[in-house]
Amino acid sequence: MVNGVEWLRGRRVLVAGAGVSGRATIRPLTDLGAEVTVTDRNERALAECAAFGARTVDLDELVDDAAALRDYALVVTSPGFPPGAPLLSRAAGAAVPIWGDIELSWRIDRAEIYGPSRRWLVVTGTNGKTTTTMMLHAILEAAGRNSVACGNIGLPVLDALRRDDPRADVLAVELSSFQLHWAPSVRPDAGVVLNIAEDHLDWHGGIENYVEAKLGALTGAVGVLGLDDPIAGSLRDRSRAVFTVGFTLGYPKEGELGISGELLVDRAFADSAVLAHVDDVTPPGPAGLSDALAAAALARAVDVPESAVHDGLRRHRVGPHRAAPVGQVDGVRYIDDSKATNPHAARSSLLACDRAVWIAGGLLKGARVDDLVAEVAPRLSGAVLLGRDAGEIAQALARHAPEVPVVLVDTRDDEAMTDAEGTSATTAEKVRRIAEPGADGPAAMRRAVREAAALASPGETVLLAPAAASLDMFADYAERGRSFASAVEELRGGGTPR
Repeated sequence: MVNGVEWLRGRRVLVAGAGVSGRATIRPLTDLGAEVTVTDRNERALAECAAFGARTVDLDELVDDAAALRDYALVVTSPGFPPGAPLLSRAAGAAVPIWGDIELSWRIDRAEIYGPSRRWLVVTGTNGKTTTTMMLHAILEAAGRNSVACGNIGLPVLDALRRDDPRADVLAVELSSFQLHWAPSVRPDAGVVLNIAEDHLDWHGGIENYVEAKLGALTGAVGVLGLDDPIAGSLRDRSRAVFTVGFTLGYPKEGELGISGELLVDRAFADSAVLAHVDDVTPPGPAGLSDALAAAALARAVDVPESAVHDGLRRHRVGPHRAAPVGQVDGVRYIDDSKATNPHAARSSLLACDRAVWIAGGLLKGARVDDLVAEVAPRLSGAVLLGRDAGEIAQALARHAPEVPVVLVDTRDDEAMTDAEGTSATTAEKVRRIAEPGADGPAAMRRAVREAAALASPGETVLLAPAAASLDMFADYAERGRSFASAVEELRGGGTPR
């Protein structure tokens, strides 16, 4: 593999993807003296890239002209392109190196193109990445460190590197499995694998490839593992970090962070340092405490004192669409956990409810829901399903929760609607289908909320915890969450249909 970035001067570089991460590569590559071309199918996005000074080419045209790829010295891919994408397969066949935007970011930072290199603290896992990253950022700020939260959290790392005012010396970097797959050179000062559950298996081609990508966070000075998670907790022998520690919700052994009574305690970087009180952590509950311990471990790995961990955790507040209350109507609570984009994430919110009507569905990305449904079935008063893979969730409910009433909001056109499509005959008998042909995501969500309200009783919760991605019906999970909140507000104004 070619080292450094200086060799790109005067060379042609192809950027695959004209979204946020793709656009962020244009200026740094131009600063390096490279000739940048961006490819995508989205004409509007390509036009925006052209405004930044990049050449553009339609993705389908480029794939059809495989010989043209040999004109490029490097392909920088956006994380959404899987390894088997035709463009990347043909680039690999033409012996053109392929980097992700994080690989480019790391090499630019190591080359000190934008000043002295930063300390990287990397957060990955199936769930809890954003909360942990923001907790870490709050702790670093409390310690007086110049830090910035970046990566998969929204701000591209390349944009963070280019910032001068204020200049970040420490990066709290949230990285997805996609980004880590395309970033083999990254060696963070510390990195954590929070947990691992089935997610993005369609992209990776299986759970082992997914795990291997996550292991990319454990390649630097300190590796941190979520010991309570069966898969993450088993990775100590596969960690390539110089020093590997763990965190647990139980009492910590030597080399671990954990909980003693009502206190968060560090026995990895100290004999037994008290970091915070359980009540200092937001969100409360097991998931929030695990994220807090992970953030504390990363901060302690770069010598942040106990007092700053305490102050940072007290200051942190959970972001939107993460088990956020959005209102109460007729004695029923409504909770927005749209960020629960896989079964593992939905589990935490469902287990926090005594009784709930569950709104779920979207793109399962190869994940299975049977184990989740079997575990939470006693807590369900009903389920309202929508989205492309709603039928799979309906089948799991029929198998493991046959007494739970299920409503399917079906937005397919009239010709495509059949009771049997997407569900077995047995499941179809147990599902009440609501036809909303051609409805967009917000309209379908309004109907789903009305149906959920009709199933819920005072004292119960209507929980949006989709266990699936949103892109089949919404721009992103945030739009899905906003649509839910808007629908609840309509209920508040018009009353609950019964």
